[in-house]
Amino acid sequence: MPSAYHIDDFAGFLKEEKRVSSNTLVSYLRDINQFCVWAAENGFSDASRIDRNAVENYFRHLKGYGKSSATLSRCAASLKCYFDFLLSRKIIGANPAVKLSLDKHSRRLPQILTNREVETFLEQPDVNDAKGIRDKAMLELLYATGIRVTELISLNYSDVNLSAGLIDCRNGDKERVIPMYSVAVKSLRDYLDNVRPMMIAESNEAALFVNVNGSRMSRQGFWKIVKTYQKKADIKKDITPHTLRHSFAAHLLENGADIHAIQEMLGHADISSTQIYTKVVRKQLKDVYNKAHPRA
Repeated sequence: MPSAYHIDDFAGFLKEEKRVSSNTLVSYLRDINQFCVWAAENGFSDASRIDRNAVENYFRHLKGYGKSSATLSRCAASLKCYFDFLLSRKIIGANPAVKLSLDKHSRRLPQILTNREVETFLEQPDVNDAKGIRDKAMLELLYATGIRVTELISLNYSDVNLSAGLIDCRNGDKERVIPMYSVAVKSLRDYLDNVRPMMIAESNEAALFVNVNGSRMSRQGFWKIVKTYQKKADIKKDITPHTLRHSFAAHLLENGADIHAIQEMLGHADISSTQIYTKVVRKQLKDVYNKAHPRA
């Protein structure tokens, strides 16, 4: 790829200045590399020649290949970040992707649980059973902090500060400290005091959450746990580990939390990723209004 597209400089910016996670870095660079290949093939010899029409043509090209709404939304975020970088370095005079608007339905709003559904779901583990105590701690922690499932299973015993009610969450080079509500702290203390010592295979096991074999819980293992309790709770919505993350963010916003604080807790590099929850809350309010108002 010609250096005129400044991809190496952009990669350095993402790693050293924005300090994005390794997953975000790979995702952004993949999107930008694919876009720049297309741009070069379509006569744009360097980044400064790319205009808004070119960006819109690229998205028509992606849609023509049947790319999903999620892929289009992620690519739009990648391009906006890339052109913001070029603008900050005075390589371009304006961001050609800044007013990029995808179709109204190009990005589905994330599904969230109601407060009652969350309560019902979190009540399902049997806390008279060792596995139930562990599962209760995992689910409460996930909803308390909004961390990703990969971050949850990557937590180590040393990342928990029960007395302060905090966890230390790492994602690549980024680190954030997230508070927990009291029920999550209590559930975690119950697991750490009464269950984990019996479940770990080795006394020096670092993992916070372990499976029945005493080793670190896997994504697949936790996915099965979530599906088991969804069935027990008889909740018709399709619950995934990410559903609790979405619900965490939407419920905080609904109750007046600052969106930048939510962004920090979620570990979003871009505020636009967090702003989607504003739309979720607005839609919920509209749905409530339409169902409850006598003249709606």
